[in-house]
Amino acid sequence: MTVPPTITRVLVTGATGYVGGRLAPLLVEEGFDVRVLVRSAAKVANTPWFNQVAVVEGDAMNPASLDAALTGMDAAFYLLHSISTGAKFDDLESAMARMFAEAAARAGVKRIVYLGGIANDEKLSKHLESRRSVGLVLASTGVPVIELRAGIIIGSGSASFEMLRYLAEHLPAMVTPKWVDNPTQPIAIVNMLHFLVSAVRAPEHVRGVFDVGGAETLSYREMMTRYAKIAGLRRRVIVRVPLLTPRVSSMWVGLVTPVPASIARPLIDSLINKVVVDSTKSVLNVMPPPDGGLLTFDQAVKRAIERTNAPTRWTDASRPWVAWDVAVTDPAWTGGTLYIDEREHTTAASKEQVWGVLSSLGGTTGWYGFEWLWRLRGRIDSVFGGVGMRRGRRDQNVLRVGDPLDFWRIAEVRDGETLLLRAEMRVPGQAWLEFRLSEAQIGGMKTSSAVGTHVVQRAIFRPRGLAGRLYWWVLVPFHAIIFPGMLRNALAQAEKLTIGRTYTRTQQ
Repeated sequence: MTVPPTITRVLVTGATGYVGGRLAPLLVEEGFDVRVLVRSAAKVANTPWFNQVAVVEGDAMNPASLDAALTGMDAAFYLLHSISTGAKFDDLESAMARMFAEAAARAGVKRIVYLGGIANDEKLSKHLESRRSVGLVLASTGVPVIELRAGIIIGSGSASFEMLRYLAEHLPAMVTPKWVDNPTQPIAIVNMLHFLVSAVRAPEHVRGVFDVGGAETLSYREMMTRYAKIAGLRRRVIVRVPLLTPRVSSMWVGLVTPVPASIARPLIDSLINKVVVDSTKSVLNVMPPPDGGLLTFDQAVKRAIERTNAPTRWTDASRPWVAWDVAVTDPAWTGGTLYIDEREHTTAASKEQVWGVLSSLGGTTGWYGFEWLWRLRGRIDSVFGGVGMRRGRRDQNVLRVGDPLDFWRIAEVRDGETLLLRAEMRVPGQAWLEFRLSEAQIGGMKTSSAVGTHVVQRAIFRPRGLAGRLYWWVLVPFHAIIFPGMLRNALAQAEKLTIGRTYTRTQQ
């Protein structure tokens, strides 16, 4: 579908948020001329799409900023909220929406697309009541509004999904309020983005409120149970009791997960409501479903989890953008728990020599120190039915993606730059060992070249459940011995080779 000639220039607010940070690059891919309004341009400066959009730096509560952002725009996405600002967030949200609607009317904007929350119950939580009020305010100045009301959005980085993820990961057993059995209709982020783009392209007569949901209606209990199964966790024990209030629940969530209580509380408040699509207001009545249909809950969760399989690529700007990735603009607590032991060192050795040494790791070469600890770990793995250290290497000096390397598997190779090994030993989670090389200027060198090599070594671990977290912390003292020694000794070997080569060249 081509972009209608009447709407080609669009403004995205909330581009540093979860949905907006994914919508902006998608709109660029779809052929729109995109402008974003952000408080700080620095927050989006490192995104892959920064140079493909126009950036207006300003405050959504400032009329001058709004006029600068909306002037010349055909349509605007309103993706702003203030749920983490305190008890009176609803007053702030209404005031902000009114200022935006008035500025849009002044600028002659043809359409506002607003993402709200499903609000079909008579008695609503404060969060959902505020979402509904914002929609009414946006439509009060005469600018046509398409309001898409959604429930829980499933994707890595969504606050609702991260809360679900951390609760299931951290707690093998939990006591929950009665809302754990309330129905909700979660939707995959990629499907939500489809409807947002469809909304801005919809015919002129399409306006009003439309409910958006996924392929299934589930309770929060069912979602936690199914998440645990997909993530390879043991079955979660969930006991419902009538005594836990939303305030107590949000404090508990703030304690056992990284999701701040200020965000968790309004989200938990909303779980007291039935968040299910009203068929008479379904978005499918006016917009087509995505190609291939709506994703199931299991499919959406698998995508959210699987994006962590190659951690070396998370912030690689050359990687194709996909909706379920963790974005640069996401909060630090999104993406699930990840433990990293990072070491770095700059050496006078050339990249060629360092790469040669790293390319020979394992097998008959060993791991440059504390070989008995490596062998012990391999023996323990064998006892528990793992691969152990017996596999060695197919070729001692050649790295091929997919080849075994002791109890690792070569996951990625970029000659002279990156080596990523994925652990195949028995561990309660996923583990990687990564090396990154880059050229570095070496001061005070007496050789003919002042270019050395900077090496970053990272041991990366994504725990599975509580056992995975305990496993990591038990091994921390051993990591403090093994990993610095391995890097130091490997680079010392590379420096010896460099000196030897320099000496030979001098003698010739």
